[in-house]
Amino acid sequence: MSIYLAPEFNLEIPQDGKKTIGELLIEHKRELKSPIVAAKVDGIPRDLSTVPQAGSNIELITIDSPEGLDILRHSAAHVMAEAVKELFPEVKVTIGPAIENGFYYDFDREQPFTPEDLKKIEKKMKELIKKNQPFSRREVSREKALKQFADLGENYKLELINELPEGETISLYQVGNFIDLCRGPHIPKTGLLKGGTKLLSVAGAYWRGDEHNKMLQRIYGTAFASKVKLQEHLNMLEEAKRRDHRKLGKELELFSISDEAGAGFIIWHPKGALLRTILEDFEKREHLRRGYQIVIGPQLLKQELWQKSGHYDHYRENMYFTRIEDQVYGIKPMNCLAHMLIYKAKIHSYRDLPQRYFELGTVYRHEKSGVLHGLLRVRGFTQDDAHIICTPEQLQDEITGIIAFVADIMKVFGFSFELELSTRPKDSIGTDEDWERATAALTQALENNKLDYEINAGDGAFYGPKIDVILKDALNRQWQCATIQCDFTLPERFDLNYIGADGEKHRPIMLHRVILGSIERFIGILIEHYAGAFPTWLAPVQVKVMTVTDDQLEYAQTVAQTLRQNEIRVETDFRNEKLGYKIREAQAEKIPYMLIIGNEEVKSMTVTPRKREKGENLEPMTVEKFIAHLNNECQQQMKIS
Repeated sequence: MSIYLAPEFNLEIPQDGKKTIGELLIEHKRELKSPIVAAKVDGIPRDLSTVPQAGSNIELITIDSPEGLDILRHSAAHVMAEAVKELFPEVKVTIGPAIENGFYYDFDREQPFTPEDLKKIEKKMKELIKKNQPFSRREVSREKALKQFADLGENYKLELINELPEGETISLYQVGNFIDLCRGPHIPKTGLLKGGTKLLSVAGAYWRGDEHNKMLQRIYGTAFASKVKLQEHLNMLEEAKRRDHRKLGKELELFSISDEAGAGFIIWHPKGALLRTILEDFEKREHLRRGYQIVIGPQLLKQELWQKSGHYDHYRENMYFTRIEDQVYGIKPMNCLAHMLIYKAKIHSYRDLPQRYFELGTVYRHEKSGVLHGLLRVRGFTQDDAHIICTPEQLQDEITGIIAFVADIMKVFGFSFELELSTRPKDSIGTDEDWERATAALTQALENNKLDYEINAGDGAFYGPKIDVILKDALNRQWQCATIQCDFTLPERFDLNYIGADGEKHRPIMLHRVILGSIERFIGILIEHYAGAFPTWLAPVQVKVMTVTDDQLEYAQTVAQTLRQNEIRVETDFRNEKLGYKIREAQAEKIPYMLIIGNEEVKSMTVTPRKREKGENLEPMTVEKFIAHLNNECQQQMKIS
């Protein structure tokens, strides 16, 4: 017999090979910490109904493991489809995968699903889960599968079957009366879903993501191994809704998006433009401190230049083009081409390198309207883009310097992060040797700095591999922002060179990198991370000066003017309103400090600061002392060790 160390015990596999994994688990008669939903047999996920052969390696998959949750959620999608078919028999089913933190299923139905329909579907799901129905798997021939779904009138399934390669195993799963084309595996019975499932929303989705296909209705849901975990997730979703940057952006008067201007283009209002300016000024200072030179490239570049770089062949569908007289120009989606032209404008010695060019460059990319999302996915945005051109000997130090730069900046904003190494995609340019050298350089930098990282296979840029920085925000959600790309290919295409110590020409290496990434997207992330309550150094309005009555007006105006002269960002509220109303309004605007001025403050020539957090009042102090207090707070918040 073969013995393999499973998560909680040794599982013995008899030589006769007649018992399923589920039966072997029952025979084991040992209480498990977590339910087993499936198993890996020689590394391949299988149902517990699988009969393992002697000599097989068995790894059990628990319900609360990442793989177990994926299986649980995919099974929930099938139960949802079963419920929909029972309630709405005319519906055609398509696909229903597990996704991060949940699942969805796409349905073809002429009448839109309503919120009341979702309640009915969720109620029916609970009934089906309570029945503890088994998931059963059977393998069939292509002909039988086609007949099965033709009889059911499921034309989308017929399309999927016809596209399967010849000889591929076709498996069907049945739960209750619902039959689906599926690779599996699934949980043994629906009762394992009793821990918690919840339907969340309905959205439109084109069949197979192609806008030329029919628009389907996608029902999203989530499932967890326990009611506690489900409730935690639902609470997080409610908090995320409260923090939604689109909602807060409107309430705080930061930005808007207008159909008149066009989808995907951001209109910055005064407070939002000031927030962005503060952020960009901070970035400029930090880049100059690290030896970067600020440059600016044009918005339009000749089509021939984009052909030379490879963007025309590999990125054209994401670009906009325009014609001026007889010349076609590409509106830049990236800043690297102009930076290479700047480098080529003079001859460089090895003593000049590295050259670090930094640009807050506005770029435009063609995004389909269906994926646009507030500040997070737009058509026009500004990148904190830089390109470092260096010698091979300098490469490791430059990559390490960028990683340290990222760590410093993210600490200021309170983000933790993880790293991914994204490797060569199928659609790429450059030689195998160049890709191997570039990938090895990034890998070496990560390992030299003893940094943990995951491999993200095939997700590199078309011209080079990259290190992606994945931020974690206050809700522990992940965002990809900073990136470091190593490029041996474009320096070759643009014939970049430097004169070495030997007096000969040599080819430099180029690093493409961003720290925040898209300024628009990063501000959207910041709004949600801080729930709109920006730290004092970043807040567009740092202080609101307010009076108790008109008797304090003259002194309050003097205080506000003194603050402005000391570069404090100030608003005033001298309205004839109750003080409590003014305070509540300033708190809703998430202003860090309120300076409340009454008769006592006028008499003593002081101010009484009230903090945004918990409404805490500081001791009365002079205006000069308050300015010093606020400046010190900002310096501490912006401090980079």
